[in-house]
Amino acid sequence: MNQLLSTRPAAVAGSFYPAKSSELAHSIHNYLDHAHPELHPDIQQRPRALIVPHAGYLYSGEIAASAYSQLIPYAQEISTVVLLGPSHRVPLLGVATSSSDSFQTPLGEIPLQRDIIATLEKLAFVHSADEAHAQEHSLEVQLPFLQTVLPHFKLVPLVIGQADDQQVSELIESLWQTPGILFLISSDLSHFLNYDDAQQCDQATSQAIANLAPEDIQYEQACGRSAIAGMLLSARKHQLRVEMLDLRNSGDTAGSKDRVVGYGAWAFL
Repeated sequence: MNQLLSTRPAAVAGSFYPAKSSELAHSIHNYLDHAHPELHPDIQQRPRALIVPHAGYLYSGEIAASAYSQLIPYAQEISTVVLLGPSHRVPLLGVATSSSDSFQTPLGEIPLQRDIIATLEKLAFVHSADEAHAQEHSLEVQLPFLQTVLPHFKLVPLVIGQADDQQVSELIESLWQTPGILFLISSDLSHFLNYDDAQQCDQATSQAIANLAPEDIQYEQACGRSAIAGMLLSARKHQLRVEMLDLRNSGDTAGSKDRVVGYGAWAFL
């Protein structure tokens, strides 16, 4: 039995992003203000989904901002964010929901959309598991950006464990017609290759995403591969197109070029 939690507290504030609210707000606004127009084209419509990296802000904050900047013109239209990220710390079968009523960051609390969570828990592969959420950074690092660009929204946080492409797509499809919904896929790309090899690998991943071809993405290409693949199946069904917003790695943002992690951002339209 999960113990009912009223609020899931921030777990990685002070390591992945600033713990002080004023410093955190300044950092996010700085990333958003410096989003380059040539990298972040005006896409003329609200994205149905985004893929966003989840490393420490020093490494991937600029790339994340390229995605979140696309939401600003449509912020009033988004009322629910379904956030899907991979489990890094807890072995997990299926998809884990949270029993919390809210998630907390230094910028405040985000209410969870309990009605949608209850609906998802009727799927055989979805279950409540607070231990999967307790220390998971792949979801948490997205929250301060969401709090900055969206004035009013509720969150559906989902940690993805061993779940196949069709299951993730089924979950997405069950919510597809929900008004005001945004699907947010949290994933980094290649890990610990040298700079040139990482660029080649991440370009191949980007091409597979553009082609809506999950079969062309292996698990070593993206830690959030299951969530990405499920989104690609749904995007294919609904004939969405993909806009690549940014594609870089830690050798471009912070750190050496001999052992890098890849980051990318995409919008589904």
